[in-house]
Amino acid sequence: MAVTTAATAAAAATASAVLSVPAADPAVAAAHYLARLSFEADVSDVHADLAAGVPGVVVVDSRNDAAWSQGRIPGALHIPTARIAELAPQLIGRDTTVVTYCWGPGCNGATRAALAFARLGYAVKEMIGGFEYWAREGFAYDTDHGTDRRAIDDLTAPRSGISCAC
Repeated sequence: MAVTTAATAAAAATASAVLSVPAADPAVAAAHYLARLSFEADVSDVHADLAAGVPGVVVVDSRNDAAWSQGRIPGALHIPTARIAELAPQLIGRDTTVVTYCWGPGCNGATRAALAFARLGYAVKEMIGGFEYWAREGFAYDTDHGTDRRAIDDLTAPRSGISCAC
């Protein structure tokens, strides 16, 4: 077994992009990742909850009318971010956890919507990946012309369509 000395560790850190900044203390890392999971939900988990009919969760599409028409998660409510303060109290109970989504990971619309819900006092999570990853994982979505589904992008989900169980 090789013995790692401080000099060896320092040499590895200078040669490594990953190790040039040391990893966080495990307890700090655990707190960080727990916090992230309390703010985010992934597409597969949202799909599983919707398919199971889990009570107390509502999914909100925060995009504009044209985006909504193009495609949306079945069962989602359409509340554009600018209208959340006006419409949310009429449409969503305070004991509900709201999951917001927008276009995809390159868009912060779901984050803005989640902020609006949090400011109104709702428990809220952002669906990471947005509508883009919903479609890329092969889940059905509604359009103004009916239901559609794309082939599973095997860069985002197993081709079999089963959960990656991560």
